[in-house]
Amino acid sequence: MKILLLNTSDRTGGAAVAANRLLHALLKVNVTAYMLVRDKTHNNDSIIATNTSYWIKKINFVRFIGERLLIFICNRLSKKNLFQVSLANTGEDITKLDCFKKVDVIHLHWINQGFLSLKDIQKIIASEKTIVWTLHDLWPATSICHYPGDCSKYQKQCTSCPQLYRPWWNLALHVFQQKQTIDWSKVCFVGCSQWITRMAQTSSLLKQAHFYSIPNPIDTTIFHPQEKIFARQTLQLPLDKPLLLFAAAKVSDKRKGAHYLIEACQFLKATTSMEIVLMGGKENELKQYLPFPVHSLGYLSREEQITLAYSCADLFVIPSLEDNLPNTIMEAMACGTPCVGFRTGGIPEMIDHKRNGYVADYKDAEDLARGIRWVLDYPDKARLSEACVEKVQREYAEEVVAKRYIDLYNELVK
Repeated sequence: MKILLLNTSDRTGGAAVAANRLLHALLKVNVTAYMLVRDKTHNNDSIIATNTSYWIKKINFVRFIGERLLIFICNRLSKKNLFQVSLANTGEDITKLDCFKKVDVIHLHWINQGFLSLKDIQKIIASEKTIVWTLHDLWPATSICHYPGDCSKYQKQCTSCPQLYRPWWNLALHVFQQKQTIDWSKVCFVGCSQWITRMAQTSSLLKQAHFYSIPNPIDTTIFHPQEKIFARQTLQLPLDKPLLLFAAAKVSDKRKGAHYLIEACQFLKATTSMEIVLMGGKENELKQYLPFPVHSLGYLSREEQITLAYSCADLFVIPSLEDNLPNTIMEAMACGTPCVGFRTGGIPEMIDHKRNGYVADYKDAEDLARGIRWVLDYPDKARLSEACVEKVQREYAEEVVAKRYIDLYNELVK
C-alpha cells in the first residue's frame, strides 16, 4: 500500500508539523509514504514540492494573493480576520502528477491558501482513489471559516459570515453552495480530537461522510524529559525559581486567549514568586502586561531547543479559547511538563484533570490561576511528570498512531 499526504507546507503551522510527524511515523514502520506540498523547506526525499521552478513558484504566489485579495475586497478593504477564512478558489491540479498516480491512498491535511481549490478537490475525489482527510480545523465542515466560534450556521447553511464585515457579496453562501456540489460521501474524515469529530458530524455538508478519531503522533525519542537544571543552564534561565512556560507565537490572535493568562497572573502576583518564560515571536506584545519577571526565548526552530524549553518549565499554560489537539500540549507532556488549559476543544482529552495537569473552567481566569497554583503546589512533582509521559506514550507515540492509521487504510482500501 502506498500513501500520499497532502499539505500546503512541510513546516509552517500545526498541521504541517502533524503531517510531517505522521509521514515519519509511517516510514518508520516500513509503509511506502510520500508528502506532497507546495512549500518545501525540509531536505527529505519523501517530501515532494509542486514549486519545481521559479515561474511555478511565482504562479502559486499569485494564486495565494488572489484568494487573499478577494477576501480583502469582500471584507470592505479590512484586514480583520483575513487569515481566519479561506475560499479555495485557486489551486493546482495534482491528479496528473506521477506521485498522485502511483499511490493507493490520498491523505489530505491542511490544503488552503492557494494549494488546492474546490475544483481540485472534486478531481481528487473523482479519481476513485481512497480519500482520507485529517481535520486540523473545521474548514471542510464550514463554508469559509477555520473555526466557527459560537456560530452554528454551518449546521444548516452558511451565509453572511460573522467573521467578516458585512460584505458587498455574500461570500460565505457562495462558497457553501460550491461545497454542496462535492460528493463528500467518498471521503473519510479523521478528527485529531473527538471534539472536532463531533463538531464536523453536525455539518449539513458532511452528512454522508465517514468519520473516525485518531490523534496526531509525536516522536518520543526527540520529545522526552531533559534534566531540569541542565535545561535551565543551557537556556540561561533561573535555577531556583518556579517557571511558567507560554508559547506566544501570535499573541494578537484572540482565540489563543493571552489576556486570560494576564488576568490569571494578576490573581497570583500577591502570593506567587514564579517567573515566566515566553517561547515564540512577538513576545513584547505580552511582556509589558505580565506582573512577573519575563524571560524571552524567541522563536525556536530546532526540536532539541524546544525540548529544552519544555523541560526547563514547571508547567505549560495554554489559555486557548478554541483548539483542536494542540501540538504544544503533546510536546510539553512528552517532556514531562504538566499543562494547564481551559475546558474547550480537544484540550480536556489531552489533560486529565488533576492527574497530569489541570483543566480550568472555560474563560475563567480565576480558575486558570487556581490551576497554575495547583501544579506549583503539587507535592509529588516527579509523579505528576511521570503521568504526563505515560499519557503520551500510551496514546500519542508514533508507533501507536501509525498502527491506527494503517488499520484505517487497510479497512478503506478494498
